[in-house]
Amino acid sequence: MDAFALLREKVLGCTACALSQTRTNVVFGVGNPQADVLFVGEGPGEQEDLTGEPFVGRGGQLLDKMLIAAGFSRTTNIYIANMVKCRPPGNRDPKPEEVAQCIGYLREQTRIIAPKYIVCLGRVAAQSIIDPSFKVTKQHGQFVQKAGVWLMGTFHPAAILRNPNNKPDAFDDLCKLRDHIEAGI
Repeated sequence: MDAFALLREKVLGCTACALSQTRTNVVFGVGNPQADVLFVGEGPGEQEDLTGEPFVGRGGQLLDKMLIAAGFSRTTNIYIANMVKCRPPGNRDPKPEEVAQCIGYLREQTRIIAPKYIVCLGRVAAQSIIDPSFKVTKQHGQFVQKAGVWLMGTFHPAAILRNPNNKPDAFDDLCKLRDHIEAGI
């Protein structure tokens, strides 16, 4: 069994925090594990908990449409994961201690995938991965390089559903990502 399959098996059996007691399914991630681009959200929502796959609810459907329009696909050239692998009750933000319990799994996914780009979907992921003071409304679409990996934050799909005025900016961020990749920067 390869390292990714072993990690998945380990995560599926995790009971390290209280989120494991209320989950229906662990949401490990989906996509191409050899992708150059890793998208990271904060945690699974209700539909994700029911299916075991990230970003499948209304926000995920919007994300898929935007990804396809920008030249990306969760089946071929990206991987999508979350900071925490189990749904926080009521779709609340994950608590710092829950992220602390689960972040090692994301780090290991990142190590195995070895992406050239990490796109943080929303404030929680961006503040954890890019900068604790990250402001999505001001810093979305800006690239920062850390340890040889390009990082970018953008709007979470659920936030776009709540505020559709951010949709053009979020789509532009995906286009900037595509252009950055194509330029071979």
